[in-house]
Amino acid sequence: MPARCDSAGGAVLNDFNRWLQDSVFKPLEDKKMPVMEHLVELQVRLTRAVIGTAVVFVGTFFYADTLVKWLRIPLQNMFVPGSLSWVPTDLPTVPFVFLAPAEALWQNVKVAGLFALVLATPYILLEVWQFVVPGLHAQERRFVGPFVILSTLAFYAGVGFSFFFVLPFALNFLVSYGVSAGFIPQLSIAQYVGFALWFLMVFGLIFEVPLAITLMAKLGWVDAPFLKRYRKWALLGAFIVAAILTPTPDPFNQCLMALPMYIFYEVGIISAGFFNRKAAAVPATAVAPVSPKVMTPAMSGTADGEYLGVPTGAGRRR
Repeated sequence: MPARCDSAGGAVLNDFNRWLQDSVFKPLEDKKMPVMEHLVELQVRLTRAVIGTAVVFVGTFFYADTLVKWLRIPLQNMFVPGSLSWVPTDLPTVPFVFLAPAEALWQNVKVAGLFALVLATPYILLEVWQFVVPGLHAQERRFVGPFVILSTLAFYAGVGFSFFFVLPFALNFLVSYGVSAGFIPQLSIAQYVGFALWFLMVFGLIFEVPLAITLMAKLGWVDAPFLKRYRKWALLGAFIVAAILTPTPDPFNQCLMALPMYIFYEVGIISAGFFNRKAAAVPATAVAPVSPKVMTPAMSGTADGEYLGVPTGAGRRR
C-alpha cells in the first residue's frame, strides 16, 4: 500500500513538472536564447548601467559645490531670453543655513546623484535598447527608437524650461511675498535643494505628456474624439496632480504646474488626431482584393495539388 502511494505521488509530481515546463517555462524561451541567458544578459547590462552612473557620479560629486551654486542662481536672478543672460532681481541677499551637522554634505550628495543620473540617462537607455531590440519587429524598431530619443530630449527640455523660466518666477514670487510681509528670509539648504530639484523633475515629466498621449494613440488605446470629450476632466486632473506634486501648498505654484500640463494635453490631442488620420488613410490606399483562383497541381508546385501557404510569424525574435 505505501508503495502504491509513493508511485501515485511520483506520477502526480512528474505530471506537475511536465505541466510547469510546457505551460510556464517553455513559452518564456525561444529558439535562439533560453530564459537563463536572457537573465544573464539583463544582469550584465544593469551592471554596466550602474557602473557607468557611478563613474559619472564621481565626477559630479567632485563639482558638487559648483552645481549647488548653479542651482542657487534662479533664487535671486531672472533669465532674459533676448540677451541670454541672468539679471539680478530686487530681492535682498538670502543667506543659506543648515540645521543638521550632515545636512550640507547630504545635499551635495543628492545634487551630484541626480545630475549623474540625468547625464547618464543616454547610456542607460542605450543599454536598455540593446537588450530589447532583438525582440522587436522592424516597424517596432523604427517607432521605438525615435520615441525614446524624443522622450529623452523632451525631458531635458522640461528641465531647462523649469530652470530658466518657471523656477526663477516661482522663487521670486514666494520670497518677495515673505519679505513684503515683514519676514527675514533665511533658507535651509535642504529645503531649497529639495524644492528646486523637485520642480526640475516634475517639469521634465510634464513635457512627456504629449509623447505619452501619442504613444497611446499609436497603440489604439485613445483617439482625438475621446480625448476631446474628457477635456474638463483632464483640466481637473491636472490641478489635482499639481496639488499633489507641488512642493508648497500655495495655489500659485499649483497653477504653474497645472496649466502647462493641460496645454500639453491639448498638444497631445493634436498629435493623436494626426495618427488617427494616418491610420484611417491606410485602408483607403490598400490594394484592391484579388478574385480567388482555383489552385491546380501545376500552380501549387506539388505533385498532389496540396497548397503550401506562407508561414506566419517568421522573422519574429522573442
